[in-house]
Amino acid sequence: MKKIAVIGATGYVGQAVVNELANRGHQVTAFARNTNKVAQHANIKAVAADVTSTDFAQALEGFDAVVSAFNPGWTNPNIGTDFTRGANAIVEAAKAANVPYLLVVGGAGSLYVAPNVQLIDTPDFPKEIFDGANAARHLLNDLRDRRDVNWAFVSPPALLGVTAGFSEERTGSYRLGTEDLLMNGEIPAGISVADLAIAIADDVEQQAHLFKRFTVASNS
Repeated sequence: MKKIAVIGATGYVGQAVVNELANRGHQVTAFARNTNKVAQHANIKAVAADVTSTDFAQALEGFDAVVSAFNPGWTNPNIGTDFTRGANAIVEAAKAANVPYLLVVGGAGSLYVAPNVQLIDTPDFPKEIFDGANAARHLLNDLRDRRDVNWAFVSPPALLGVTAGFSEERTGSYRLGTEDLLMNGEIPAGISVADLAIAIADDVEQQAHLFKRFTVASNS
């Protein structure tokens, strides 16, 4: 059993991660702006938090790992700016708190589809999510050479859950990748949010990708 914090605990990914970790018996602290939306569970403690507050680093002290599923919302017109400010604040708080393992949930946009070509740079990439995806790409680039904070970064596949036309089925299995967009034949691969949460929980338990980015997708 580990003490694990989840930031952005009421979001699409955050909720699934909180539930998966709690069901595995971990002590989960769920940081959220609105704690009323946090799942009720014996292993879950809901804590209201503003990641940009000066005392947030103190709130991250004492955890075995922290998962950041922070996202200011895809419909937020200032998502790029707000994501960058919040994500940078989380990284600096994790550094100050000496967090053993900070797993940042990013986007698929920074995965490579060809040599030196990332998904976000392809003509069909949706313009409405470009700013948020670009901010996540910059965050990853900033983290790559850092060794003063114990980071890892996970990129979901191109199709995440029912909102992207994929499945919500919890299969309990997944496949791992590194820097390239995972494919299912000729089309981009997907994963359910429940299976993504399994992959995230597995990685947090094993702390398997320190100073690395990885990606996951369904086996089918």
